[in-house]
Amino acid sequence: MASQTTLEAPSLAEILSARERIRGSVLRTPLVRLRDGDSDGGGEREIYLKLENLQPTGSFKMRAAANAMAAAAPDDLERGVYTASAGNMAQGVAWNARARGIPARIIVPDHAPLNKLRAIEALGGEVVKLPFHQWWEVLVANGSATEQGYFIHPVCNREVIAGNGTIGLEIVEELPDVDTVIVPYGGGALSTGIAIAVRAQRPDAKVYACEVETAAPLAASLDAGEPVTVDYKATFVDGIGSSSVLPPMWPLVIAALSGSLVVSLEQIEDAIRRLFTAHRVVAEGAGASSLAAALANADIGRRVVCIVSGGNINIETLARIVT
Repeated sequence: MASQTTLEAPSLAEILSARERIRGSVLRTPLVRLRDGDSDGGGEREIYLKLENLQPTGSFKMRAAANAMAAAAPDDLERGVYTASAGNMAQGVAWNARARGIPARIIVPDHAPLNKLRAIEALGGEVVKLPFHQWWEVLVANGSATEQGYFIHPVCNREVIAGNGTIGLEIVEELPDVDTVIVPYGGGALSTGIAIAVRAQRPDAKVYACEVETAAPLAASLDAGEPVTVDYKATFVDGIGSSSVLPPMWPLVIAALSGSLVVSLEQIEDAIRRLFTAHRVVAEGAGASSLAAALANADIGRRVVCIVSGGNINIETLARIVT
């Protein structure tokens, strides 16, 4: 275990290499347009959905975990792998570990939803629960002194960021004139990776993070001009949000992102409901936050891509929202 204070962002070349490394292990997800009449203002504005919820584990984290393991030296993986995750990275790590025949231990916060814990165990991962503040300390410290194996940080890991950036490559290939991308913000690895890939090819494009108002440290830090701590409230939107920005990510996100769009729980519920009833797309709270932000901000672009980052929502929560 080693504390991490600096992190270098991957280059476009590294993201291109990551795509080759994980080819065949992950799905090239579809980019579909939000149906006419479902957008928020008509005119010439177009909203597209990048459906990462269709990955084998229901989340974009498949890309990150696959690239991190593929890039690791074989000796590093001899004693297995472990990560700290609320659920989606856990499933990505467990899936890829099982494919390699190595053990995976998953450190989760104690509020992690039961459906995600069951999915981790079904993939052969061993779950270790910790109170949220102890779980967060594992992320800050870049590992745990009590764990063995190769630690895959879900955020502050160059290969993780590069794996996520492959989404940006696909967006530009399918929508060359994209001008805005909205990405759910948990720790910044997804938004940073996508921004590097998109802006390297479309320098004028803007990439925004989106956060839920109950846990929006990036927006507060951008307003303050430096990382700050905010009150964190656990909600059904468990895939994004924390009390602070991870220090190694701060230089990367301020260089890559155009800002953070904060939405309410009610706006996210509306986006979940809209995706399900109009498009038969199942999105978890984090996954729907990007559409919620697009609908709430009509002036941020003409061709907007929303990253639907995951679909691992508790079925009872989905039923409550939809009905």
